[in-house]
Amino acid sequence: MGRPQITLDPDQVREVETLAALLNQDQIADYLGIARNTFRAICARDDEVSARYKRGKAKAIAHVANGLLQKARAGDTTCAIFYLKTQAGWFDTPKAAPPAAHAEKANGSKDALKRMLDQIAERSGRIGCPADPPSPRLAAPAEGDRDL
Repeated sequence: MGRPQITLDPDQVREVETLAALLNQDQIADYLGIARNTFRAICARDDEVSARYKRGKAKAIAHVANGLLQKARAGDTTCAIFYLKTQAGWFDTPKAAPPAAHAEKANGSKDALKRMLDQIAERSGRIGCPADPPSPRLAAPAEGDRDL
């Protein structure tokens, strides 16, 4: 013999619609004091609870979307861009690199990198830096520096 099936009373069913505007299903279950999977099972088997949950979510989304649209119409650029991205299919495209820079990037040559570094050094006033500094491991030790 299993446990008795948990059902919501009419007041709780009405409350689900109000709560759905603010909470997800797990949070509503916590609010009602029932297990989360039990609330999901109730939504699956009780069409009225499911419909009220969906209606509550839809009302909240409509209210927020209305506010967003009003701000977009009033000239809020950020709101307008967000609205168009989410509702009108707009999306950002990365800017294409200039052809010469793209070719050098694709080539991956050390010469292109060296030219870019030289340009950066010139712009930052670091003229006079050696092109290829000697590696400390390859430099010959001074006469008195050898360990015997």
